[in-house]
Amino acid sequence: MPTCVWRLTPELVIALDERFGEPTDAYVNGSQVWLRDDGPGGATLEWRLHPVPGYERPPGTATAEVFPAVALAVARGDEPIRPPEALWEGLEAFPAFGDEVEPATLAAAALDVLGIPPDAAGLADHERIADDWERTGGATSIVHALLDQLGAPPA
Repeated sequence: MPTCVWRLTPELVIALDERFGEPTDAYVNGSQVWLRDDGPGGATLEWRLHPVPGYERPPGTATAEVFPAVALAVARGDEPIRPPEALWEGLEAFPAFGDEVEPATLAAAALDVLGIPPDAAGLADHERIADDWERTGGATSIVHALLDQLGAPPA
């Protein structure tokens, strides 16, 4: 499947908040998801902020409140409830409904929408990555697996 990946940075968290707002959905495993019709030719893209391996939600914060609370604090220069890099490791964008999109075209569209170039783009085997993640109970890095499949240099 065509995909783009960004390593987590404070600038990425701020850009997601400023350009996308609150996630469409937030999961107990830490994933934050936006579904947007801003892909090539109006294709719906899924923008997924992937959690760190072994993600733990900050105590006293509801699942849907984690990203907004952290993003606001980062944007203001305040100390967040937990540092972003302790919660998420990177962002992935891919066609949500299996639309055929060339990786380079996807990367260009994603740059236009987010304003930050991806660290890597190409074709990824999501099924293999998901199987590994599930087999380890969420103890593997989805972002590292994606970057490895895409041939991205280490950070």
